[in-house]
Amino acid sequence: MTKVKPKRKKILKWLLGISLVLITGLIGFYFSVYWGFWEPLATKEQLSDIRQSEATEIFAADGELLGKYFIFDRQPIDFEEIPKHLIDALVATEDARFYEHNGVDRRSLLRVIFKTILLRNESSGGGSTISQQLIKNLYPRQDHGIFSMPVSKTRESILAVRLEKIYSKEEVITLYLNTVPFGDNTFGIESAAEKFFSKTAQELTLEESAVIVGMLKASHSYNPRLFPERSKLRRNVVMNQMKKYGYLTEEQYQIASNTPLELSYTPYSHNQGTAAYFRANLRKKVQSWLKDYNDSVGTNYNLYTSGLKVYTTLDYGMQKLAEESLTEHLTQLQSDFEQSYGQQAPWYRNKDILKDAVYKSNVYKKLKDKGLSEKAIQDSLSVKHNIELWDWAGKKLVKASALDSIRHYTKFLNAGVLSVDPFAGEIKAWIGGIDYEHFQYDHVSQSKRQVGSTFKPVVYATALEQGIEPCKFYSARQVTYTNYNNWTPVNSGTPDYDKRYAMKSALANSVNTVAVKVMEDGGIENVIDLAERMGIESEIPQVPSIALGTASISIMELAKAYTSFLNMGKPSTPYFIKRIENSNGEVLAEFQPKVAEEPVFSESTRLAMLEMMKGVVNEGTATRLRWKYGLKNDIAGKTGTTQDNKDGWFVGITPRLLTISWVGADDYRIGFRTTAMGQGANSALPIFGLLQQKMIAQGGFERYTDAQFPPPSIAIQNMMSCATEKKTGVLNRVFVNNSKPKVTEFDYTPETAEPKKKEGILKKIGNIFKRKDKKKKKKRGS
Repeated sequence: MTKVKPKRKKILKWLLGISLVLITGLIGFYFSVYWGFWEPLATKEQLSDIRQSEATEIFAADGELLGKYFIFDRQPIDFEEIPKHLIDALVATEDARFYEHNGVDRRSLLRVIFKTILLRNESSGGGSTISQQLIKNLYPRQDHGIFSMPVSKTRESILAVRLEKIYSKEEVITLYLNTVPFGDNTFGIESAAEKFFSKTAQELTLEESAVIVGMLKASHSYNPRLFPERSKLRRNVVMNQMKKYGYLTEEQYQIASNTPLELSYTPYSHNQGTAAYFRANLRKKVQSWLKDYNDSVGTNYNLYTSGLKVYTTLDYGMQKLAEESLTEHLTQLQSDFEQSYGQQAPWYRNKDILKDAVYKSNVYKKLKDKGLSEKAIQDSLSVKHNIELWDWAGKKLVKASALDSIRHYTKFLNAGVLSVDPFAGEIKAWIGGIDYEHFQYDHVSQSKRQVGSTFKPVVYATALEQGIEPCKFYSARQVTYTNYNNWTPVNSGTPDYDKRYAMKSALANSVNTVAVKVMEDGGIENVIDLAERMGIESEIPQVPSIALGTASISIMELAKAYTSFLNMGKPSTPYFIKRIENSNGEVLAEFQPKVAEEPVFSESTRLAMLEMMKGVVNEGTATRLRWKYGLKNDIAGKTGTTQDNKDGWFVGITPRLLTISWVGADDYRIGFRTTAMGQGANSALPIFGLLQQKMIAQGGFERYTDAQFPPPSIAIQNMMSCATEKKTGVLNRVFVNNSKPKVTEFDYTPETAEPKKKEGILKKIGNIFKRKDKKKKKKRGS
């Protein structure tokens, strides 16, 4: 017995010693975290001034939320805007004793230590209070090796207690719900409500609140968009917790748990959603403005974190209809385009097209940057695996190589659409391409393509300004320019070169040979000068082919030029930002229209050109707007098709809206196989036709669809009153060889038809008697 007692004492001493060491170590560890040995802890002052990054919101002209720019999609709201059932769901699920503890729930903490650490039972939960989770969201965990978890948990406990000495329980709840991460890169309850249910947090139902709270356990695994069934089960778990803690009755739970899960998902990513190309250009514009503003004022506003509000000119409803119109038309046109080529398609037969596309691809550039040889790169690009490919039917998972993917995207026709208020220059709709995720090159602002016959109104307006009448007749005969590489303009379709066209009819039917002669009469230098004054900044070469639109011009430039025909001859610069506000609603900048002070041509020229472009729609190349799309509203316009059917254009002009559409392949070596398919009337015009149809059918656009052009004056009617075409005799083609690009006339002199003169009532009566006298004389002679 005397030998056992010393042993027991010795063991007790060892246990006491170890306990003291452990307790001392734990205390030391605690204070090492408290004093910031592992990492600095937020001070009371820092916790008192919690500022979280806020997404910049973009609004359409009617106040509709168009999109956001964000690092984390977060939009703060006040406690009063959070529905009570959402708070109840949060507390019941995440922190049942939230209103009882001071930031750390010691009971839950002991449960976690005992069950999770000692018994290895993961069903005990995380043990973190809402306040601790908030700290984790505000100050992300850092890596400290094997001590990472103890350090993080201790730090969060210390700061949670510190936090609750500063903020009330209501404020903690508000801070938490404004910062907590949800699925799809969304932070904060307001952004989550907008994204998953297209409503504000205040409008969320009990079931919707339970879905959102359910995502807190695992935002990806319980994402209702990705895993609806799993999300519904988790939703019901949340509501069961609410029943358990007395927030719901059994009956309320039964009704709610049997309610179907219904989403109204609104993506606010940079690459998806309505007006993706517009938002991408807007982002560049605002960033550039912010840099200058911050430098000049000394502020530090950030596009992604400062919660700015950008108000734009875009018409949300029109934008959506324009995108629908483009999708509807291009879906069918792409199918026809591919069928017309079959296996003879250039993206199959022309190896240079694929090779160039490969060199431009991101995947090739990344492999090249790794220092791989060309053979190794090609081998890697040829490996087949599961990849997602987009087409007009949607996305699909296929077994294909990177080369297959590159070839797949090379075949697509692309498009650009821009609708502008011609008086102020406000952009109402903007589509830079067919799908921003896969085709990020913007054909509205970045692309310059040959504009084809859409340039002819500039040529004809120049001629009118030089005193040439719309009724002057021109022969459609061809002319060869020996001093311009023997260039000979040709007319499309089945041309009748023996006809003579009045200038107004030549424009309506887009007669190329006449357009060049009209330009010669107006003066090529005068044409270029007028084009520049109308707003075209791209270089226009001084060659006769510019009359047919061989100059490369952007949609934006062309839109500015055409506003002249509606805005009293004064070009309006297209713009798209109205004002920018900070997160407190203070206006940082307002943007005003930029309209030329003086008209670039006379009012009579403007009105005559409108009448001539009405003829394009009513009797010329754009008549399908009437017979196919059934449009009866006032429309003028101009079609355009470039050489070898590479580009199709249409400019649609209504009294209060100007719309330009373009269609073509990104690679200029790929064109339409036939003119019937590639002409602007078939490739680009239908987008405008469908847009007008949809605007009329939906309603709410009467300002644009019901507007009428003012009736032409008597002077304009007399100016336009003449026959449209005449037949000529057989003419010999003459070749020119002089220094000026002058059109050579044939063996006749172009004539101007005399306008039909209106007879007065007395003269009409006198003519009746004259005709009777003539009849009597004929009878006498017979």
